[in-house]
Amino acid sequence: MKTTMLLSISRVFFFLITIVSFSQNKQLKDHVLFYSSFDGKLSADVSVGDAMMYTAENYKKTANAKTGLHNPNVVLAKNKGLTGDALHFKKANTSAIFYKAHKNVGYSSKSWSGTVSFWLQLDPNKDLAPGYCDPICITDVRYNDAALWVDFTDHDPRKFRFGALGDLEVWNPENKNDDAKWKKRTVTVNEPPFEKGKWTHIAITFSKVNTTKSTFKLYLNGQFKGVIKDVNDPFTWEAEKGKIMLGLGYIGFMDELTVFDKPLDISEVKSVFELKNGIKTLFN
Repeated sequence: MKTTMLLSISRVFFFLITIVSFSQNKQLKDHVLFYSSFDGKLSADVSVGDAMMYTAENYKKTANAKTGLHNPNVVLAKNKGLTGDALHFKKANTSAIFYKAHKNVGYSSKSWSGTVSFWLQLDPNKDLAPGYCDPICITDVRYNDAALWVDFTDHDPRKFRFGALGDLEVWNPENKNDDAKWKKRTVTVNEPPFEKGKWTHIAITFSKVNTTKSTFKLYLNGQFKGVIKDVNDPFTWEAEKGKIMLGLGYIGFMDELTVFDKPLDISEVKSVFELKNGIKTLFN
């Protein structure tokens, strides 16, 4: 009798968990602005704006960018992804490889919120070339002027950072090195969990940018790592020039690049991290 009752309770509990998970996944699906699985193609699986990937010689020559990949050291790696294929940067990348951010990141000059989610695989202390590298940088100009980015520092061992730097003329008008200003606008992880042969999930969230209540958070493998707040620098873009820049100086794998139109909370970030077959699970 007791065993039968316990089995019934277990079934009900499992059913409820399944329903909650399905409901949350459906809700997350409705908030996807952009998703590139890199499975057999470079173009995004889901996009509100331009779905194509672009390559230019460098970021000063993006007006001459061509669709597709035109760097032999950056390739689609068959069956090397979290699921399916992945983007592989085989040598330190100096070319401009990007998706257009216009509409794909939901930028607003009045109040901008969202989440950028992706996976990386590398050993930063062994794989990267000397110097800093930015796997992701989202801006219309450069890394220190109205930009969101993550980077690996040139320390030994390497540190991992999330930066949210508003208009350069506001936060650093003289463009001088100022550690206090940098630290206020970055989250630094001194011992990040990246390993060779192991995928690491990164999520950066941003809330109410271009208001007086902006907040930025970093998560690694579903765990909260830090917050940037009480800064409130404006992020002024020429929206159509915005770019999702990929793999600046990076060596390693990248997969499952996704932009949501809202800042995911920690339970939602964990849900994305735990998706067995990646973001495509949300669309099945």
